Amino acid sequence: MDHFRSRRSRQSGGRERDRMARVPSGQQETEAPPCTDFDKAYFQSYSHVGIHEEMIKDRVRTETYKTAILQHRSHIEGKVVVDVGCGTGILSIFCAQAGAKRVYAVDASEIALQANEVVKANNLSDKVIVLHGRVEDVQIDEEVDVIVSEWMGYMLLYESMLGSVIIARDRWLRPGGLILPSNAMLYMAPVTHPDRYAESIDFWRNVYGIDMSPIMPLAKQCAFEEPSVETISGENVLTWPHVVKHVDCYTVTLQELESVTTNFKFQSMMRAPFHGFAFWFDVEFCGPVDNEAESSLDESTKSNPSGTHRRKRANPSEALVLSTAPEDPPTHWQQTMIYFYDPIEVEQDQVIDGSVTLTQSKENARFMNIHLEYASGGRSFVKECVLR
Repeated sequence: MDHFRSRRSRQSGGRERDRMARVPSGQQETEAPPCTDFDKAYFQSYSHVGIHEEMIKDRVRTETYKTAILQHRSHIEGKVVVDVGCGTGILSIFCAQAGAKRVYAVDASEIALQANEVVKANNLSDKVIVLHGRVEDVQIDEEVDVIVSEWMGYMLLYESMLGSVIIARDRWLRPGGLILPSNAMLYMAPVTHPDRYAESIDFWRNVYGIDMSPIMPLAKQCAFEEPSVETISGENVLTWPHVVKHVDCYTVTLQELESVTTNFKFQSMMRAPFHGFAFWFDVEFCGPVDNEAESSLDESTKSNPSGTHRRKRANPSEALVLSTAPEDPPTHWQQTMIYFYDPIEVEQDQVIDGSVTLTQSKENARFMNIHLEYASGGRSFVKECVLR
């Protein structure tokens, strides 16, 4: 998609200023960061209905959110909800249908104006208040019980919309409140994808009987210089995945998201050409973890700093999960691929190790700088690229 690959509207939202009010007394006002030209371009990109159509038509995404909201009806009924980055307002309406007393639907994009009309058309103006503005700027005069947001970008953290959820949480969420989704996990794994390489690169070896192989270096640069968002299958994955980052939406901080680094060590399950790394994520919809359990989880994480195992909950079977993994039904997020210019032949059980660092771009915090260092078979490599 265009608009620097924007996937979603928002970061926040808003409407008539006369419907905004004070932060609750005794609660510290969060200083709003300036709205940059990049932010304005980002919000503008979500004014186009096509982006919202794509997201809503993603049945895995939309139906999982609807199910999550209905499963948490007891936490929503009669309560105050904030929908961060409401877009067309569909999640806000789901919350109203689940019995919410009041829903603040916040969006900085002009799509908020359409959301307000949708609310009126569904006779929900008494429950859903659309606020057109950034979460950092709009005012709400009461604590909220629930935050719902579809904030995930490609590779989970692209677009930095999670920052707006954190700000909404710190400004308005009451102690013990509910955040949906509650947790997220970013994964990575080495992949083999000979069909993609043949389609983009080997094609130039013989074009209608003409040797166009001199174009191949340029073709590699054009095809593989930057991350590629596409769909792969579980058959493309060479190893078990590695957890790059676990996000607990109840505790994550803005500073924590500025840079994420992890060391990885994979062992190939087959002999194959190693073409690059795939990244994907899943999110869980469940209530807060109690303090005692959270403390034990933190200790478990400390004893396993490599992050190769998923954090376990008391009743993991009860958590509703939205997954973008290659083996699961496809979503509009697909997977994010980082390809090498030339594949590496790996043998079964061959080790692939290294590190990856994901950093918010200083040029535009919504972009993601990716620094990969990896080694296998006695050879070491570095790959740097930007998801923009």
